[in-house]
This record gives sequence, structure tokens and C-alpha cells, in this order.
Amino acid sequence: MTMNLKTLALSITLGASALALSACGGDKNTNASSADTTTQTAESADKLTTKFVTVGTGGASGPYNIIGTALTDHYAKLFGVNAKTQTTGASVENLNLLAQKKLEMAFVMSDALSDAVNGQNSFNAKVDSVSQVASLYPNYVQIVASGASGIKSIEDLRGKRVAVGAQGSGVEVATRALLEGFGITYNDIKVDYLGYAEAADSLKSGKLDAAFLTSGLPNSSLMELEQGFDLQIVSVPSDKLSEIAKTKTFFIPMDIPAGTYNNDAAVPTAAILNALVVRSDMSDDDVYKLTKAFFENLDSLKNAHQAAADISVENAQNGLVAPLHPGAKRYYDEVAAK
Repeated sequence: MTMNLKTLALSITLGASALALSACGGDKNTNASSADTTTQTAESADKLTTKFVTVGTGGASGPYNIIGTALTDHYAKLFGVNAKTQTTGASVENLNLLAQKKLEMAFVMSDALSDAVNGQNSFNAKVDSVSQVASLYPNYVQIVASGASGIKSIEDLRGKRVAVGAQGSGVEVATRALLEGFGITYNDIKVDYLGYAEAADSLKSGKLDAAFLTSGLPNSSLMELEQGFDLQIVSVPSDKLSEIAKTKTFFIPMDIPAGTYNNDAAVPTAAILNALVVRSDMSDDDVYKLTKAFFENLDSLKNAHQAAADISVENAQNGLVAPLHPGAKRYYDEVAAK
């Protein structure tokens, strides 16, 4: 009886060894091993046709990058693809990279997207290779100044050193458009092309008088800046904005709520909807799956950055600027039919 147990144990050991050898040596192609790992990673999800999902975002501290990083983490786990964010100068650069097929997806502001599909301002020709997946949360134009600058209104910006956003960003597009609505050009101010973090640092060090930071609320760079700094928020009067919006239709009136940056009262300003876009040549099935995964993981994106709290499937087709991708439309039709 003892001998039989030993024999049985030996048989099991040999069998396990043979299985292990077969698994390791049965296929010498390393790509096959990688494919097995991918299958395990995406064991409960459909695969995508594309092997890459590179998402264009913006500055490292901005909501685009924070939300985009959380999103690509989900895409990598769900689909087993090489999903990652690419930090860029934001909207204009993202749209150009999409046109060059260097990105599959991107976060952009609707003002820059409008320019792209119409081939104006920063775009010499129409960008017809971009499709919209969804309208997202609003970006608030946050015009901030140091208390020492004496700036109380947009008209007070004349002659001052002002950060207008990173060059090639939707922030800069919005800044230029808003200033023009007040009869102010870049010739009337001292322009610095700076992103969120750089603008906040320059305000703190006294190198700037004011800055435009157009993003979801709150902006983390401003949250850091307000600690020990006399931060002033400059309003955009709603009556003047209504006049500007007759030609700059992407502007909508919204308030920066009281307490966002220790402000006692709500501050009226302009807002612009953000958009999630993809290359038009991506397959309908892939975009359907990416759209579905985006909304099914929305709670996690909200945890990553509170700006995502203003994203909803119910409002995703409101204020579309570019053509809706058929894959995204398939998802919305499916939701509506439930």
C-alpha cells in the first residue's frame, strides 16, 4: 500500500513536469507567450482590432491627463491592448496628431475642434479625419491675477504680462477669442505662452500679472497657488459674454462656484465643453467598445478627478462639434433602446 502511494505521487509529479515542459517548450514563438498573457488580462472582455490606444491629453497636472490616465488603465485591463496617455500641448496639438495618425483618441476643447473641422485660425485646412465620441464636462475660463497687480476686470489686462495658455492649446484658442470679444489683441498685452503649472509658478514668483487657465474645476495648479497667495479671480460679465457668443458659439455662461478657490461669491465666467474624439478611420466595433467602456467606468474616472462628475451619457450628444463616430452612435442607440 505504501509503495502504491509512492508510485502514484511519482506519476503525478512526472505528469506535472511534462505539462510544464510542454507549456514552456511547445511553442518557441515569444509572441505567442505574450498573446497568452494578453488573453489572461482581457479574459472577460472582447478584443479590439487595434493593438494601440494612445490618448492625447494635455499638461501633466490638468484634468485631461488625470482622467486620461485612469481611462487608459481601464482600456489596458479590459482589452489587453497597449493603452497609454501622451502628454501634449493639448487641443490643437492633439487634433494635428490625430490627423497624422499618431493618436487613436484625444481630449480636446470644443473651440479648437470647431476650428479644426472648419479649417480656420490654427488650422490651414479642414481636419476631416476626426470624429466625436462624446461631449464631456465644461472647461471654465479661469482668469486669475495677483492682488498686487490691481487687475479687477478684463479691460485692466492691457499692458500687463499675461499667460494665455500653452501654445497650440485649446486654452490659448479660447483666450484669444475671449480677448478679441473685449477688443483686446495680443499687441495690447505682454504675452507668455505657459501651461497651468508654469503659469501658477510665474504668478507666485511675480513674473506674471495674470493668467488664463481654462479647465475643469478645480484646477490643481490654482489650488496649490492659493495657499499663501493673494489670488484674485477676474469675472466675465454674462451680458458681454452673450454678445461674444453670437459669433463664438462655443462659449456658454457659467459660474465658478463660491468656495472653489476661497472665493466668497460665485464668479461669472465663460465655459467651453470638452470633447472626446477619435480618428475617423477607427473601426465602428472598436469605437463602440471604447465608448461603452468609457461610460461603464465613469465612476472610477470621477474618483480620479471631480471634473468627470459633470460627464453623463444623457448629455454626451449635446453640443457636438464634429461628426459623431458611427461606433459611438451604436452605443448611444443601444442605451436609448433599454
